[in-house]
Amino acid sequence: MELSKAKAFLLEREKYCVAACARFRRINEGRGRVWYLDGSEGGLNAILLHSKRTLFPVFNETIKVPAPGFLNRFLGKVDIHAVQGIRRDAEQLESLMEGQGYFASERIDYHLMSLDPPSDTAEWMAHKNNPSGLIMRKPAASDEESLFALQAAYEQEEVLPENSVFDPTSCRLNLKRIVSSERIIVAELGGQVVGKINTSAESFSRHQIGGVYVRPDCRGLGIGLKMTIALSEPLLAQGKGLTLFVKKRNAAAVKVYRNAGFSILADYRISYY
Repeated sequence: MELSKAKAFLLEREKYCVAACARFRRINEGRGRVWYLDGSEGGLNAILLHSKRTLFPVFNETIKVPAPGFLNRFLGKVDIHAVQGIRRDAEQLESLMEGQGYFASERIDYHLMSLDPPSDTAEWMAHKNNPSGLIMRKPAASDEESLFALQAAYEQEEVLPENSVFDPTSCRLNLKRIVSSERIIVAELGGQVVGKINTSAESFSRHQIGGVYVRPDCRGLGIGLKMTIALSEPLLAQGKGLTLFVKKRNAAAVKVYRNAGFSILADYRISYY
């Protein structure tokens, strides 16, 4: 019963919490824990998920989550590496955690962007002309080392918190998981793999896009835009909505996603502990 109530609560907010919804879908597999705060009339006021060392808060925007009792099931009993969610929810949880002696070492703010199946594809069709010789395709076995180089650069530039040490073994395992379980496209130019893009989470009716990276010497050619469209179009054709988050300071990436049809939905935050 609680899981069905939680699903209904998450569905109402799905655009804002695709990553949390994706983790929730795997709760029955034993991959994470979930806490609920009951609301009035039998509904819920908040959900907190713990999965893969990350806390995902999804709170009712009209209430202030009480402190500190509900955190006792998590703090001090599980390993917490990060808090991730809509900035408003993340800030509430961070404040509660500070009251229990947990202080973030780094906070990164993002734009949460979304795109839903368009009613008019004319603007999308205008982007169909590729840079000369650019090929969009699924990765082949022979791309393994080229993909690893792109994934390693992406993780070091866009993912790892400050003062973190890059782990090549972990990166390879993550890449193997992406290739086997996510949708991924590579960009080939002049016979070389110069870019990659993949989905990073699937909720009830939406996909989250992540892992977008173009080799520095090939930027400015429109490759990022072409990859975004190539990955997005078939998902939109299936009626799926799309979500991504991008660092606010990355103006070039924000422009690419706007050109692909995405719009800013909310502020998003990841805080590291």
